[in-house]
Order: sequence, then structure tokens, then C-alpha cells
Amino acid sequence: MARRLISPLVTLVLALVLADIAWHFFSWAVLHAIWRLPANAAQAPDTDLCRAAIGHGACWAVIGEKYRFILFGFYPYSEQWRPALAIVCFVALFGVSLMPRFWRPSLILLWIALLSVVGILMWGGVFGLAFVAADQWGGLPITLILATFGLAAAFPLAVLVALARRAEGLPVIRLLAVAYVELVRGVPLISLLFMASVMLPLFLPTGWDIDKLLRAQLAFVLFAGAYLAEVVRAGLAALPRGQYEAAAALGLSYWQQTRLVVLPQALRQVIPMLVNTFIGFFKDTSLVLIIGIFDLMTTGRTATLEPAWQGFGNEVYLLLAAIYFGFCFTMARISRTLERRLATPHHEIEEPA
Repeated sequence: MARRLISPLVTLVLALVLADIAWHFFSWAVLHAIWRLPANAAQAPDTDLCRAAIGHGACWAVIGEKYRFILFGFYPYSEQWRPALAIVCFVALFGVSLMPRFWRPSLILLWIALLSVVGILMWGGVFGLAFVAADQWGGLPITLILATFGLAAAFPLAVLVALARRAEGLPVIRLLAVAYVELVRGVPLISLLFMASVMLPLFLPTGWDIDKLLRAQLAFVLFAGAYLAEVVRAGLAALPRGQYEAAAALGLSYWQQTRLVVLPQALRQVIPMLVNTFIGFFKDTSLVLIIGIFDLMTTGRTATLEPAWQGFGNEVYLLLAAIYFGFCFTMARISRTLERRLATPHHEIEEPA
């Protein structure tokens, strides 16, 4: 009898603890929160009201004052509609790409077109748009650029590396692929960023210079490519040998077998691992802080360094957490949808008796 009471009792205690935490958070974030601040004689927000409420209520006024810097960094104020439109282009591209009915060769052209539009919007210099150097970019566009361009370039690299690791008839190619994967996976991402930022310029000819953002992008491509290669290799290894033999029996060439039979099934089996890697890679973009690139996390942290707003970092970090969570949760949900739509009955991939 006592044992049967333990489980409900523990459940009740946990529920009460969680309810108490939720109530205190709601009280801090909503009931006692300060949403707007009166202006002082200099037409600047008077933060004394927020400072008096520290510990009792949130000061969401910091978001209203700093959201443009958090989202767009040092991008010229009058031109911030351009990175805002670039963010819309990214979101639209992700949404279309994750719908199976749009999985056609024309989707590649759509990627090229929209990424070109993003480049034009961010850099400018054409169509009457003022030129904005990359060192003025910041915030959410930087995070999306690093993640999107990085994954778009890393995925085909990962497929080629995974195939090279299984090329038993090409020992030199296989050895190079193994060396690349093991070397990159054996060092932290921070070290690759430092090498791209500090060491790479030392090997360039005199007078040559590569933009710091492009160097960071290269480091992300190499890093993501190594990890994605192992995910793809796992899918290739999990595919029954009978599928290879059946494709060969149809008279297909190696590349036809790979493109039409092997890769579609292998990638379908590793969708959860691919999306998990994408999510981790998206969050790892915050590490560019160490080489002086103002991504979303860096602009949020910098926004709270202004003396008038010091002490209100909790509100800013909650906003950043909500943005990161929104993107990552959406990717996770879409992954589950893809798994259901692309689910393969077990008998279709079983070895023949």
C-alpha cells in the first residue's frame, strides 16, 4: 500500500514545485513587469523605474529600446529594412525547402536565386542600394548566413567524403577522406575559427586579404562537413547489401546506383541525426564572438553593456533564447514530419531471403 502511494506523492510534489516556479516567473515576467519607460529631459529612457524594480519585475523596455541593435548590429539604421527582408528570404527558403512537394531540380535554382537576393540586400552597391561592408553586419542575419551557407556547402562536401570513405578501390582517396574527418573532429570548432581568422592570412600572397566573415564561413563549412560525413556514412552502412546488388543487377553505373538507389534510402534513414547536427551547428554559430564577429548572441550581450542598461541582461537573454528555441524547435518538428512522410516499410529494405 505504501509503495503505491509513493508514485502519486512524488508526482504531486513535483507538480507543486513546478507550479511554484511557473507562478514566480509569471509574476516577474508579466504581473510586475515594466513594459515602457518615461523619457527624461534629454528624451532618453529613464531607467530609474526599472532599477527600483530589479528582483521584483522584468524590464522589457530594454527590448523595445535595443531590439534593432540586437537583430541587426551596426548595420546602418536607415538601411535596416534590408537585413530584415533578408531574414524573411531565409525563412521562406527554409519553409519551401522542407516541403516534399517542392523537392524538384528547380529548387536548386530557387536556392541560388534567393541567396543571391540576400547577398544583394546585405552588401548593396547595385540597384541604387548603398554599399554596406561586411564588418557592419551583425545580429540575426549573421547567424542565418553562417548557418545556411555553411550547411548548403557542407552537405554536398559531406556526401562526397562519406562516399570516399567507402571507396575500397581508391585507397589514396579513402585515406585522405579519413584524415580529413578525423583531423577536423579531433579539434574544437574554436581552434578552426582561430586558424581561419589568424593563421590563414599568413599563407596568402602579399596584398591578398579574405573577409573575416568569409574566413569564419570556411571554418564552419569544414567543421560541419566532417560531422555530416559521418552521419551520411552511417546511413550508407545501414543500407542492406541487397540494395547495392539489386541496383547493379539493373545495369546501373556506380553514379546512377548512388544517385537513384543508395543515397535516397541512406539519407532517409538518418534524417533525425542530420537534423540534430543542423541544430547543433546553428547554435554553434555563437562561437564567432571570439574572432570579433557580431552574431545574434554577441549583439545581445553588447546591448547590455551600455551603462544605462547594465543589469537587465536577463530580459535580453530570454529574448535570444526564444529566437534560438523558435528556429531549433521548428527544425525538430519538421524533422518528425519528414520522418512520417518518408517512412519506408521495413519489408522494402530487408535483405532477400
